[in-house]
Amino acid sequence: MPLLSVRRLIDDVGSVDKVGVEARAASFTTRSIKKNAKLWGLRTAVSMVDLTTLEGQDTPGKIAQLCAKALVPHAPDPTVPPAAAVCVYPALVAEARRHVAGTAVRVASVATGFPSGQVPLKTRLGEVRQAVADGADEIDMVINRNAFLSGRVSLVGEEITAVLEACGSARLKVILETGELDGYDQIRAASFLAMRAGLREGDFIKTSTGKTNSNANLANTQVMLEAIRDHYLQTGVAIGMKPAGGIRTAKLALHFLVAVKETLGDAWLTNGRYRFGASALLNDLLRQIEKERTGVYQAGYRFSEAAGAY
Repeated sequence: MPLLSVRRLIDDVGSVDKVGVEARAASFTTRSIKKNAKLWGLRTAVSMVDLTTLEGQDTPGKIAQLCAKALVPHAPDPTVPPAAAVCVYPALVAEARRHVAGTAVRVASVATGFPSGQVPLKTRLGEVRQAVADGADEIDMVINRNAFLSGRVSLVGEEITAVLEACGSARLKVILETGELDGYDQIRAASFLAMRAGLREGDFIKTSTGKTNSNANLANTQVMLEAIRDHYLQTGVAIGMKPAGGIRTAKLALHFLVAVKETLGDAWLTNGRYRFGASALLNDLLRQIEKERTGVYQAGYRFSEAAGAY
């Protein structure tokens, strides 16, 4: 059954009021956050960053630098917490684990044929199992958009369940790639599909791979936050949220945190339930923290140099 299956899922979980969700998302940018509240938000955002490198030129040396930065983002200010995780390709999981073992920083790895997901399921599951065996605490999987967009909704759910089983005790983050879905109704439907496939407390849904032209924004993230809220009210299972791609400034990160607080509440203002997938965001967060602390803006490159990382 081609598109009918998607339609039935949308009918089941409800459609999205486009005007309403975009107005709601825009309202989050009007909140004024100052002084201690702003500093708390900036430090909290640091603690939620999945510091990411997903390039063909990634090397052990680059991973070592990434881990050093995640562990000690800003040595001159010990009040700045470590990042939540480092996110790397499966082949570099063991290298990352070597540098962060015994610390609070987790190792996350993209898997399942990232970013396209266009490889056989057996291969995708093997990649997940190997990443976990090498030390991954978390797996970021991409859904089978080919199957979802052609209406094979049940297949997508079954594959998520299979990946979840392959993860064992590792956390699973399910990437919807919202820019490739056909509007807010499909984003909401895909969110429920992922959560109903068996996601556990501590697992996440995630907007994007960061490898397309359309990444996280306040509106598509709001659709997913509201799906998490509705799923929680129905089941009592608290699923995490991870916007990824395009979040480069501290100002924008604070807008995202306002959205979380006002939609899901303070219980989601922790890296156990909320993450930012980012490579460039951390430096701007550190820059803004230093501005709040000293009253003086520093050049962005100073934080990279101080941390010994990119």
